[in-house]
Amino acid sequence: MSTARIIPHDPKATSELWASAPTGEKPAKVGTTRIFYNIPPKQLTALSSLGDGFEKKTGTAKREVVRKAVGSAVKAVKAIDGVKDVKIDASLDPHAAAVAAHLAQYSFTLKTSPTPSRFDPNLKEPIPEKFTLSPEQSSEEWDRGVVYAESQNVARTLMELPANIVTPTAFTERVKSAFAGIDNVEIFVRDEAWAEEKGMRTFLSVTHGTAEPAKLLEIHYKGAPSKDDAPVAFVGKGITFDSGGISLKPSAAMKLMRGDMGGAASVVAATLAIAKLKLPVNLITITPLTENLPGPSATKPGDIICAMNGKTVEVDNTDAEGRLVLADAIYYASSEYKPHTLIDVATLTGAMDIALGDLYSGVFTTSDKLWDQLRVAGETEFDRFWRMPLDEDYGPQIYSSNADLCNTGGRPAGSCTAALFLKAFVEGIDGDEPSLKWAHIDIAGTMEVTRPTPYLEKGMTGRSVRGLIEYVRNLQ
Repeated sequence: MSTARIIPHDPKATSELWASAPTGEKPAKVGTTRIFYNIPPKQLTALSSLGDGFEKKTGTAKREVVRKAVGSAVKAVKAIDGVKDVKIDASLDPHAAAVAAHLAQYSFTLKTSPTPSRFDPNLKEPIPEKFTLSPEQSSEEWDRGVVYAESQNVARTLMELPANIVTPTAFTERVKSAFAGIDNVEIFVRDEAWAEEKGMRTFLSVTHGTAEPAKLLEIHYKGAPSKDDAPVAFVGKGITFDSGGISLKPSAAMKLMRGDMGGAASVVAATLAIAKLKLPVNLITITPLTENLPGPSATKPGDIICAMNGKTVEVDNTDAEGRLVLADAIYYASSEYKPHTLIDVATLTGAMDIALGDLYSGVFTTSDKLWDQLRVAGETEFDRFWRMPLDEDYGPQIYSSNADLCNTGGRPAGSCTAALFLKAFVEGIDGDEPSLKWAHIDIAGTMEVTRPTPYLEKGMTGRSVRGLIEYVRNLQ
């Protein structure tokens, strides 16, 4: 059968199809999917349960149930050979259905059999997905959801591809290709000589151990009615592989550090969606890109570096490199472009994974208003955030070295001291009337899911992409 139909189904509703299969005494759990063949002839029909009490759910809770039901059904259909076209009853929530369907369809592999990989970098022509997805009821909300999900999948791919394929240079080339033909976008790729001229010494200190040329990528999107309107700024950590440098990481699971550029991948992917949707904002996106390796010229523990803003930084641990590349990038973005809001995203600390696991991304912010905007956006997209303390009382942990700042404050409150370190490089947040709202999002825990969910396979997640898009869309 080449066609399939997916129907989210309330198990309490009347359905001859659902009633024709054994149900048991309790309503089927959310996402329970039943496949029916040749009903109607030559068509596969997948009914996916919306679970008990669906009629009582509202708002974001209802949207997530729709995602789970649609995602589970797409995964079930994906396992069946021969399906080429999938129609989805998206009437309950077109946006949520589109997001779930396209996230669930995605599956990363570089295996060459039984079919060639869609992600093979040597492909001459792109290989399409196994089947096409479309709604039974066309709508702008469905189309917008497709953009949200496809952009998150861009981030997932960048994070999944190994570091020998996604080098700093290759990252920039992939980004330029992704943005080709999109209006109101300019892309600038800065090299190490440019960074040296700018005085980005904390960024460059991380580059010393690798032979791969470092890059700083800038994407300028001009979507506001006035090109002179103050922009939003995104900054993303772009460590394309993190060995820990001289402070070498344990070898177990080090291959996951191909995803240590997840912050860069997320902000670039969110920017891609924002530009495709033509949202009426100006946006500056900056990603410092490098590897962190223990080469003969690598930065050593105890080295002291003068950052772009003039502060001195002692490198206590070279595996706390993310905050070093972000420090100069954040200062550059906030001082050069004078944004009204700056959000940085980074797989920054293992402490965040311990604190929140893979369910919530941690947010540190100087602005109650910005936190509320991010919270609402995250709940709407189920790309959830949790506010963490940004308190100067943690300061002695990073202020007590021979420099202005130390790049690590030890194990206690590790994600909090990392955020406090970054705060020192944000221009415009001081005083009674700050000119800038700033938030730091730590996605170290949410970068990967270790078990499949109804609409995500195990692996890199691209988390914070949909939350960032929704945040910007709500600024209208």
